[in-house]
Order: sequence, then structure tokens, then C-alpha cells
Amino acid sequence: MDKIISEEGVNVTKIATREAYGRALVELGRQDERIVVLDADLSKSTMTAFFAAEFPERFFNMGIAEQSLMGTAAGLALSGKIPFASTFAVFATGRAYEPVRNAIAYPRVNVKIAATHAGLTVGEDGASHQAVEDIALMRAIPNMTVVVPADASETRQAVQAIAAYDGPVYLRLGRPAVPRIYDESYSFHLGKAHQLRPGRDAAIIACGYMVNEALQAADELLAEGISAMVLNMSTIKPLDREAVLAAAATGVVVTAEEHSIIGGLGSAVAELLATTRPTPMAMVGISDSFGESGKPAELMQKYNLTAEAIKAAVKRLKSI
Repeated sequence: MDKIISEEGVNVTKIATREAYGRALVELGRQDERIVVLDADLSKSTMTAFFAAEFPERFFNMGIAEQSLMGTAAGLALSGKIPFASTFAVFATGRAYEPVRNAIAYPRVNVKIAATHAGLTVGEDGASHQAVEDIALMRAIPNMTVVVPADASETRQAVQAIAAYDGPVYLRLGRPAVPRIYDESYSFHLGKAHQLRPGRDAAIIACGYMVNEALQAADELLAEGISAMVLNMSTIKPLDREAVLAAAATGVVVTAEEHSIIGGLGSAVAELLATTRPTPMAMVGISDSFGESGKPAELMQKYNLTAEAIKAAVKRLKSI
């Protein structure tokens, strides 16, 4: 994998989406004085500390008060600002659900909720901090757009795109560094999937951390004579219907997500196919359970969120 150069000049092959988010905020802040950032006393973890250092007058530490964080963000948006409200995903969607629903989504206020530390890859912090149902919660709220970028490059572009979009957005970000998938030639489009691999025998639709696993699975399947399309469905809502239906034309669909199979990407794809084009499909995700404390790689292996699990799902469907 090609190496990329961080701003500190260190060669790296992986960057966390939360770090890319923090640096993208600084770029955005230099471009638009309406950008303001709020955090719930986690700025070093959410990486909003980068923005706070350069624009202290436009940064607001709300303390450990997530409901106030969301309500204040709504007020700033109604005053003409473009607020990014940041905290961990489990708090943004759990503790602050009611003000997100009633103060942001219901009146369709222009707030960007940027939630980091989503999914099992939070690791040792355990089930209490591993949001595995956050996409389901946000996807179910009317007026809410849901975005789950796959790598640092896509995150940077997604931040720019959602800032330009007029309406509430939930941006889901991870804790660990993830492999580079896109180079500078990539162009993110809100509401559109991106095909990373063509395929005629099956389609793998993935988001976030699982996109890289999907690519590995597709490479291994190709070596066994199975041509699998890979779609990065970075916008979960609104779902790219045309891309899903095109994927279904292969005859087999497997979804992959670092989230519960209830209410997430798999559910969104299944809902569309069930009502439009019934297609054999499988979901690789968390099967109705909480996570636990452990190293991220070990947890992903234990909960079957791997390239091997995706590969097995494709082969199982192909054998039916």
C-alpha cells in the first residue's frame, strides 16, 4: 500500500477518520467564518482540538452535557452559523437523542453531528462506549442524512460536502487508523455510492471500516474464480437506490458494516430489495449483541467482521 505523508512529515499508511475530520475542520474554518465547532469535553479524542487551537473564538467546549451541546448547536444554526457538534457516537445518538430529534431534525436545522469512536473498534473501552446501533437510530429520524466515510481522503471530502449541504447530517467516524483507499483523484458525492471493483457474479456493499475488508474479500474471491463487485456505500441515507439495484443484477448481494445488522446498512439495502427487486442476500455485521472490551482486531475477528466472513457469505449464497 502506498505511503502518505502526514502534516508532521511522518510516513504512514493509515490515518484515523477522526483525525482526518479534525484537520478538515481547520481547512473549512479558514474558508468560511460561519463554521463553528462544539464539543463535549472530548476535543483531544474527537480531534476538534485542531480547530480550537486555530479558531478559539469559534470553538465551544460544552462540557459533559451532550443534550446542551445539541441544543446550543441548533441555536447557532438558527443564527446563521454552520455548527459541527462533536462527541463520541454512543453519546451523540444515545444521551442526546431527544434534542437531536426534536431540536435539530424535526425543524430541519442545519447542524452537522460528527460522532467519533463508533463501532467495535473503540476497543478496550468496551460495550458502554461501542455504538453499534447509532446508524439505526439516526437513519430512522426523518430529515437526517447519514454518512459513513471509508478512509481519511473520503472523510476530508465528506466534511466539505456536508458543510455545503443545507440540513442536518450525522457523520460517523472511527477511533483507529484505517488503510488508505482513495487517492486525490477521488471525488465524493453526497448520496452516491462509489464502485471500487467491477463484478458480474456477486456484489459486496460496504461502509466505513468494512470497505477495506470488502476489497480484500473481493480479491480472494477473484482468485477462486468469483467476480465480486465492491460498492462503498458511504451515504447510508439517502441510499443510492440505482447503485443497489445495479448491484442486485449480479444475483447475489452481501452487505458489510461495523454495526448491528438491525437497522443499519444491511437493513437499508434489504428494505429496498424486498420491495423492488427481491435478491438473495446476506448481512455481515453484529448479530443483535453488545460488544465487549478487547483489542479492535481481536473484536472484529470474534464478531466475524472480516474479509473471510464476507467471502464465506458470498460463497454460501452462490452455492444455493
